[in-house]
Amino acid sequence: MASQNEVKKYLAYWFQLGKKVIISNGAETLLPKPVIAGDRYSDEFEECWRKITSEKAGDCYLEGTSETIAELLTSDWEMFACSRCTMPIPVRTLGMPAESCPCNDLSDWPNTEVPLPRGPVNSQVQLKLIRDQLVKMNEMSHHSNS
Repeated sequence: MASQNEVKKYLAYWFQLGKKVIISNGAETLLPKPVIAGDRYSDEFEECWRKITSEKAGDCYLEGTSETIAELLTSDWEMFACSRCTMPIPVRTLGMPAESCPCNDLSDWPNTEVPLPRGPVNSQVQLKLIRDQLVKMNEMSHHSNS
C-alpha cells in the first residue's frame, strides 16, 4: 500500500521536473514552487497537498497519468522506481502496473547531467550519521593496528 508519505514524495519528485497536478476534474492545474525548503516540504507544496486531498478537489492526477491521487492512497497501489528513469511510479499491488511512467512524455528525461529530484534532507542528521561512521571507522583502524 502506498502511504501518504510515499504519494507526497512521488508528487514532490515529479513537481521538480515540472509536471503539474490537474485538479477539479481538469479545471485547474497546480505546480508548487519551490517544492522543498531545507529539511521539509515547502509551504507552497503543503498548501498544494491540502488542496489535492480536500473534499472539494474532485479527481486529481499527475499530468500524463490516469491514476487519481485518491486511488494512489488506497491499498491497490504501491510506489516503485521506474526501470527507465528511477523516478517513483505507482504500481498496482494486484494486476497490471500503471500504463506508463510519467517520464514517457519528457523528451529530456532521464538526464544524468542534472541533479535528480529528491526529498527533503535534514543536513544536521545526515552530517551526524557521517560523523558517527567516521568515528567508528577510526576506532576500528586503531584496534586493528594494535
